[in-house]
Amino acid sequence: MRKLIDRLAEEHKLSKEEWIALIENRGEKDYLSHLARQAQKKYYGNKVFTRGLIEFTNYCKNNCYYCGIRRDNKNASRYRLRAEEILDCCKQGYELGFRTFVLQGGEDGYYTDDKLVELIGLIKNKYSDCALTLSVGEKEKDSYFRFYKAGADRYLLRHETADMEHYGKLHPPELKLSNRKDCLWNLKEIGYQVGCGFMVGSPGQTPETLAEDMMFITQLQPDMVGIGPFVPHHDTPFAGESQGSVEETLYLLSLLRLLKPNLLLPATTALGTIDREGREKGILAGANVVMPNLSPVTVRKKYELYDNKICTGDEAAECRMCLVRRMESIGYQLVIDRGDPVKI
Repeated sequence: MRKLIDRLAEEHKLSKEEWIALIENRGEKDYLSHLARQAQKKYYGNKVFTRGLIEFTNYCKNNCYYCGIRRDNKNASRYRLRAEEILDCCKQGYELGFRTFVLQGGEDGYYTDDKLVELIGLIKNKYSDCALTLSVGEKEKDSYFRFYKAGADRYLLRHETADMEHYGKLHPPELKLSNRKDCLWNLKEIGYQVGCGFMVGSPGQTPETLAEDMMFITQLQPDMVGIGPFVPHHDTPFAGESQGSVEETLYLLSLLRLLKPNLLLPATTALGTIDREGREKGILAGANVVMPNLSPVTVRKKYELYDNKICTGDEAAECRMCLVRRMESIGYQLVIDRGDPVKI
């Protein structure tokens, strides 16, 4: 395994069979995380970037089997933030030192392209020195182009799995992996900093499907990859499924750091949800981004993609100061910075 890890660190690619071997065996974990930290520090030092997450709507037209805000969840308490509320979140975040805002929501038809373009303009006019990330799902290429021209800098769209059969186990028939991939390629072509990603331990996932994920990421060459453990939600078809593991998530984070050393790689809230020190462990495995919540406390519990999500009762300032202390405890520094990817 060490030879494969060394080659990944040197060449930044492997064959599918080699990926399967690495993922199946999970040996040399300490050596792998050591190399991942070396790569992380070579490009980013001990900096950890923050993204201010604003979960602005939990309405969604889709019915993904794993998601707590899926269309058919009649128990979800739905909400939409008004533009003024979103701008208040940005104002508070800016004062706390955030220089990236992430607008994340379900695929909500209420927010038409025109509404989103107007919202993007309002935010970028007030906070021109900040990066704005969108995470609002699958759109037409023309829509993505309009958002980009309005000022959006980045786009997060998890592909969830690069294996077509596995994709069909996680999503209803009307959702197609081919369309999801097309969206990512369109975003990249337009000029966004693009993020993809997948759940670790999702139902039906195998070393083979994970190898497909790594092959797709090698091909796409995204700027960001978001992975976190699958955590079931009680009001979904996957309520009784087992959650993903911290150990496997950390191992895959380290592999991703070696695959593309300049990645922006979050230590996710889901990781912190299933392990109290999950985000710290994620940083030590090679991650370099955290995404505290700027959403109003009144709605945080309602944006419930999975069960037992952490920090739903904390004010934004509490979240940030908690993360400052957590990062300092492992020798890292939370920085005031847009956190753009370093060019290799």
